[in-house]
Amino acid sequence: MNTDLAENSPSAPRKTHLYSSHLTMNIPKFTDELNDEQISFMEAFTKSCRRSILEMVKNSQSGHPGGSLSTIDYLATLYAFVISQTGENVVVSHGHVSPSVYSVLGELGYIDKEDSIANFRKIGHVYEGHVTRHVPGIIFGTGPLGAGVSAASGFALAEKIKKSEKTVYALMGDGEAQEGQVHEMIHFAAKHELDNFVLFVDYNKVQLTASLEEIMPIDLEKVFSAGGWQVITVDGHNHKDLWKAISVAQAVDGKPVVILGNTIMGKGVSFMEQDGIDHKSTWHGNAPKPDDVDAELEKTTMTDDELAQIEAFKSLIKWTPPAPDFTKFGIPMPEVDTGEPIEYEAGKPFDCRGAYGKALVDLATRNTNVTAATADLGGSVKTTAVKDVDPMRHIECGIAEQQMISMAGGLSLNGFIPFVSTFGAFISSRAKDQARVNDINQANVKMVATHCGLSVGEDGPTHQAIDDMGSFLGMFNTGVIEPADANQCDRIIRFIASHYGNFYVRMGRHKFEVITKEDGTPFYDKDYVYTYGRTDVIREGTDVTLVASGSMVSEALKAWEMLKEKGVSVELVAATAIKQFDKTLCDSIQKTGKVVTVEDHNTYSGLGSQIARQLQKNGLNVDKMKMMGVEEYQLSGKWNELYASAGLGVDDIVRECEAIKG
Repeated sequence: MNTDLAENSPSAPRKTHLYSSHLTMNIPKFTDELNDEQISFMEAFTKSCRRSILEMVKNSQSGHPGGSLSTIDYLATLYAFVISQTGENVVVSHGHVSPSVYSVLGELGYIDKEDSIANFRKIGHVYEGHVTRHVPGIIFGTGPLGAGVSAASGFALAEKIKKSEKTVYALMGDGEAQEGQVHEMIHFAAKHELDNFVLFVDYNKVQLTASLEEIMPIDLEKVFSAGGWQVITVDGHNHKDLWKAISVAQAVDGKPVVILGNTIMGKGVSFMEQDGIDHKSTWHGNAPKPDDVDAELEKTTMTDDELAQIEAFKSLIKWTPPAPDFTKFGIPMPEVDTGEPIEYEAGKPFDCRGAYGKALVDLATRNTNVTAATADLGGSVKTTAVKDVDPMRHIECGIAEQQMISMAGGLSLNGFIPFVSTFGAFISSRAKDQARVNDINQANVKMVATHCGLSVGEDGPTHQAIDDMGSFLGMFNTGVIEPADANQCDRIIRFIASHYGNFYVRMGRHKFEVITKEDGTPFYDKDYVYTYGRTDVIREGTDVTLVASGSMVSEALKAWEMLKEKGVSVELVAATAIKQFDKTLCDSIQKTGKVVTVEDHNTYSGLGSQIARQLQKNGLNVDKMKMMGVEEYQLSGKWNELYASAGLGVDDIVRECEAIKG
């Protein structure tokens, strides 16, 4: 359904008001129309913002002035009359319009206006080219198009789960709708009936290199209507109509709302506006010449009356953004009730994904802010039991991994601890960009991937994730973990729930026996306490250090028994977090001087390469080192057949350890 609020002609000039000593206007209610006084204020406010935008891009000689100028009227109306009063969450998904955002924050006194103008895009300052959480008033940093609107849907879902009455607002560009992730978000928001979610689309019909019509025509009204959204069409430069659109959106029930703002790129700047009217992309990402900006600023000098209006308005502001808060990766969250670990019996086969599911249900039962999301694979990744705890906290995203990961970023920055699960091949490739944006935002998303490595078996190489850990190695606020058995998996899941930061936990599909001590009892028993980067000596030895991860620890333990009979003394070390290793591993390698690594992953970006890096960083010299891993794509087969085919069978491990001993 579409509501058309656009007017066919521009508003008539309004009488100005003198604000020499005080402000007589009030903040409008949603049921009110803007009066002349309020419109006069908005015209002064946006005029000043446009000047700031021009000054920013002039000083930096880079940036995106066109979209900033077409977005500013809606953004200013929203912040001045809503956000300044409520502090509700706003996500600007087309993050390149940062000059528009910074200008509004500056006019409201939330940031130092002159500082943002002088130091936009300058090294050593927080006013980055794309909006960033380092700036007060910005809750989610964006850049790659599509991620921001998905994160915003997560913020909105969080408010729904909390049963709050807060609205979440988001903004995006029209060309952004060409991203598939936006369409994933559209369906997600409609399915979950996010009627507390209001999205504004800056419909200036121009994108980076040309017009929408030339690059990729798209009918936004039909797209959102077909997706189950309430569509409101409005003149994006008419403050009265913009306020009416925001007001109408508040009363919509059962569905999200999109406001399609018909705008002009470069609006309000004499030498830019005609190009915008002609749908030319001249000013999308190009900074104007300083002389042109100076001439424009000379023509648009702020009057004393306009400056007084803006200054007087500040007395009506009720909300001020808190200082940016970045919780460091790995910091304990003692408020999380981790419960008691489950101990799986020795001598029986278990799968790590089953252990994950049981630990997750226990955590969700004990903590109302623990959620589980899946992408049409709840049964496979073992999250469906969370439905029995709280149906709203088991979040089905459909086959939309990108939406799931970005949505979880929003959830995590709005008070929740989201666990998101799908197969490793999907979470680490299709959604890597989204995980990277979460990493930059220092979010708190727990990515748990199943069906990793050759362990997935018969599904073949498209599903055998053998490069997934490498997707996260370059991320500075994301930990990578692989449990050795069901018992350690249980403890790892409870650990990541109670420690801040993004984590990627990978596990295979098949069942295998739990790791035991030499007396036959579970190695990872109830007294075992997991810490990030911990390595464990499963069996002691002196000739060779054999380092294994994941299900390969079980295979390596079988090899250890055979090597013992052959008179080869091997020290078996289980490693979990390949980005961080403790002293236990280094001590073992120093003792033996010979290292064999074995992993159900490629050696280029997995356990082997990371241990080699650790040796180099710590100045540890070894006599010999052998990396065992998946060196080429495999075909379909049972997990043990694939291990043998890839040279990762028990006999292969024995042979390599014998050879390296010499």
